[in-house]
Amino acid sequence: MDWGFWLPQIMLFSSLIPALAIFLLRDEQFWLRTSLNLGGAGFKLVLAGFMAWGVLAEGRTYEARLPFLHDQELLLRVEPLSLMLVGLSSILWFITTIYAIGYLENSPNRTRFFGFFSLCVTATIGIALAGNLITFLIFYEMLSVVTYPLVVHRGTPEALAAGRTYLLYTLGGGVLLLIGIIWLQTLAGPVEFEPGGSIQFLSEDHQTALIAIFVLLIAGLGVKAAIVPLHRWLPEAMIAPAPVSALLHAVAVVKAGAYGIVRIIYDVYGLEFSNQLNVLLPLALIACFTIIYGSVRALTEFDLKRRLAYSTVSQVSYIALGAALIGPAATVGATVHLIHQGIMKITLFFCAGVFAEARGIHDIREMSGVGRSMPLTMSAFTLGAFGMIGVPPLAGFVSKWHLGIGSMESAQPWVIAILVASSVMNAAYFLPVVYKGWFGEPHEDIQVVEAERFQVAEAPWSLLGPSLTTAGLSLLAGVLAAWAYSPLSLAEIVANQRILSP
Repeated sequence: MDWGFWLPQIMLFSSLIPALAIFLLRDEQFWLRTSLNLGGAGFKLVLAGFMAWGVLAEGRTYEARLPFLHDQELLLRVEPLSLMLVGLSSILWFITTIYAIGYLENSPNRTRFFGFFSLCVTATIGIALAGNLITFLIFYEMLSVVTYPLVVHRGTPEALAAGRTYLLYTLGGGVLLLIGIIWLQTLAGPVEFEPGGSIQFLSEDHQTALIAIFVLLIAGLGVKAAIVPLHRWLPEAMIAPAPVSALLHAVAVVKAGAYGIVRIIYDVYGLEFSNQLNVLLPLALIACFTIIYGSVRALTEFDLKRRLAYSTVSQVSYIALGAALIGPAATVGATVHLIHQGIMKITLFFCAGVFAEARGIHDIREMSGVGRSMPLTMSAFTLGAFGMIGVPPLAGFVSKWHLGIGSMESAQPWVIAILVASSVMNAAYFLPVVYKGWFGEPHEDIQVVEAERFQVAEAPWSLLGPSLTTAGLSLLAGVLAAWAYSPLSLAEIVANQRILSP
């Protein structure tokens, strides 16, 4: 068997087939649905490890070209950059599956939820493996559609309103992306992702058109990446259950947008060509504004999930900022933050879900003293928060350190001021929550939800275990940053493929 051809396809079907099978089940068929969920997620995790070993340790190539339109191919390709999103998705989807099974126990419409849940990972893996623009577009739009039922899962008027906002923004962004891709391919033909860019052969006669196309592509991707002013759908979508929030913020939707921006800059236009078109500085300025705006809005929110949502608006733009700077360190910082932001933010949303389920806590003013009764959950939340602030040696520090060095390499020292200001505001909206949780006086009227289900102070291990695991990963990603197979080392390989050392 030609594994190079078949393995990328098997990777997709490992979640697509369980999704289709789950839709045929009833809510009462718990064990069969759980087996399909965990079996598919576990198999995908093994496949991801196998592909990573083949590409990084043995130098293998995995690529599948499938006929699509008369001059277009569906192209699935495994290389170091795609491995970053594949690895993140595979690991965090397995962990989130365990969390979601515990979180949604005895909830209605679980079959529908887990069916679309598995379709989401299929779309995300398709985005990661896409080797050209048309394949990326197909899975990018698929992700918009299959995520909608998860956003509106509760079926309340608020959830339905949030779903309408979500579709309006994401499908609108998809239209912009479609127009940009069609326009570009009329000039360049089918566009594949190639390290260093693939459209530099276009003559200077197309410079104005290429700038306009760049704006369309980044705007279309910027919706999912929640770049201001295209971000409003993200805080609204917080009406969704905690497992969905974790997917939106850490693995699927916002990461698809940020990943797409990285692909356009590095693998379609190329960093040098983008700089020649003078499109990088405007993107860097917009990213910086988004970083500051998201932090300011987070300071004003008392609902825990909304505060985390605006934190995501800020944090994801670190990726766009790094991609807009010229220099190896900035490239490393941008790409490694694809992983680091995911593991830190999913930790925070897991913990927010635990606080809501176990204690009925939704407002940060209700968190006084919760660390005394839930020390493990609060410890996980603290690690995630410190990582977001950039406290060494956590993962967030590694990202910000390389972005800071990258700003100096690219002769943009003003970016350091943005990073410092952002970190100060990160501390301003996270540290009071951490302090209140550990040292505040508990409220006498704190509601304990489903007391029969939570016989101990902490939540069940199906919820607590994933929270502690991702918190531990955010610590290990920083402590073991120099390890040969760490996210940082993988980001350095990606950078070496796309930019020359200074």
